[in-house]
Amino acid sequence: MNKDNLSRRAYLLHLNAMSLANGMRSGTFKSLYRGQGIEFNGVREYLRGDDVRAIDWNVTARMGKPFVKIFEEERELDVFIVIDRSLSMATGSGKKNRLDLAFECAELLTFASYLNGSPVGCVIFDGQINFSCEPKSGKNHALLVLAELDKKRESIEGSAIDNALRGASKLLKKRSLVFVISDFRAEGWESSFGILCQKNDVIALRITDTLDEKLPELGSVVFKDPETDYECVLPTSGGKFKRKWSENFQQMTFKWRKNCIRHGGFPFEINTSQDATCELIKLFCNREIFSLG
Repeated sequence: MNKDNLSRRAYLLHLNAMSLANGMRSGTFKSLYRGQGIEFNGVREYLRGDDVRAIDWNVTARMGKPFVKIFEEERELDVFIVIDRSLSMATGSGKKNRLDLAFECAELLTFASYLNGSPVGCVIFDGQINFSCEPKSGKNHALLVLAELDKKRESIEGSAIDNALRGASKLLKKRSLVFVISDFRAEGWESSFGILCQKNDVIALRITDTLDEKLPELGSVVFKDPETDYECVLPTSGGKFKRKWSENFQQMTFKWRKNCIRHGGFPFEINTSQDATCELIKLFCNREIFSLG
């Protein structure tokens, strides 16, 4: 990438992240701040009209008169991003593949979090954990995360999504807004996803492609599994095959959504044919997000 293209990319990232940051502030994202950071800040004497549930009975007993607890709302919300760069993510039928879209989403969320003053951290995985950092504030830390997202690496086969989710649960010290960006084409992620959801607001961003549901009629085509290199010939023009292909995708989608909701997460899909910024802004304006937590 030459200097002019790099400058243009940086400018577009900044511009789109600003739009996303505005969407976060004006959309339902702000509801996630409510009740997230309530910290004990001392006691004061009870005043008429105070909520009796706030009475500190230990202090009241010692002082001989009623005292209530004072809480201070913490407005800073940590953001944490879990990014899948496994071999299955390097597939797609358009100008960008799943991995391109996933990293674009992660870059936008990182930059937008920085613009909103939110600490941001991430974990990047394929068959192993490539990079991990806890949420921190500041320009230098945001640039560190962006630099890691921009690194070119050869993917290791397999998926360490279970380890990534469990590691995130241990790494996060306070309730955070977590984005899990993946195609979720792996087994055994549900349990660790549920653990992560217990103490955090978790959004599962599933990256899909148009070919996942509908294939073009190309006759007999050789398909190859990017993880195992297994190959087989499939009849893309056959009516029965096309119906089964579409039904399988719909069943997988239903199962994925059901698992996300059952474990306390919020499912959201972005297709490789869609604009990442527009779809993320829609996410933060989605009223269903109120059900998180």
